[in-house]
Amino acid sequence: MSLAEEHNPIQHFQKWFFEVEKSYPEDEVNIMLLSTIGTDGFPKSRIVLLKRFTWEGFTFFTNYNSEKGIAITNNNKVSLSFNWSKAKKRVHISGYAEKISKNLSEGYFDSRPRGSKLSAWASNQSKVVTSRKKLEEQLLFYQEKFSNKIIIPKPQYWGGYIVKPIEIEFIEAQNHNRNQSITYKLLSNYEWSKDIRHFAV
Repeated sequence: MSLAEEHNPIQHFQKWFFEVEKSYPEDEVNIMLLSTIGTDGFPKSRIVLLKRFTWEGFTFFTNYNSEKGIAITNNNKVSLSFNWSKAKKRVHISGYAEKISKNLSEGYFDSRPRGSKLSAWASNQSKVVTSRKKLEEQLLFYQEKFSNKIIIPKPQYWGGYIVKPIEIEFIEAQNHNRNQSITYKLLSNYEWSKDIRHFAV
């Protein structure tokens, strides 16, 4: 079945994701741009890493007290964008961000390197760190605090979000400066509509 014949955007995404991962490793397939609406009403974007995707949505991890975490608490409408330039493919996702379960967040946190766990404790983004030296002091504090601990617990303010999509657009560059766009939209019956169009660039 060709991608144009796909009727499920997650299958479509899966095919593209693994194709890019295998054939275009320089595209760093799991890098995505997360856009949120800030407390000032303006959109803001930053890079996060896709850690998991399922039929339900797309998961990333962060500090819940960070600017993006606060933005999601106030307005959980978000977008994700993947730009795989070498593969000449782009994906744009609109949806709702929700916290994943504590158990899932703890499971992922436990799999992280020890240094990453300590950094999560040292960089509580709800508090302004005035200098790099201060951050290094905080890291040293937690290194000493957990020096006799085999297991470092997950901070309460750290965990995952899943973005549950309502619209996913796939754009692929084709010959003669033309692009193909396939847009899926979630319907009220939880089926997906699909629109295919071609446009010049």
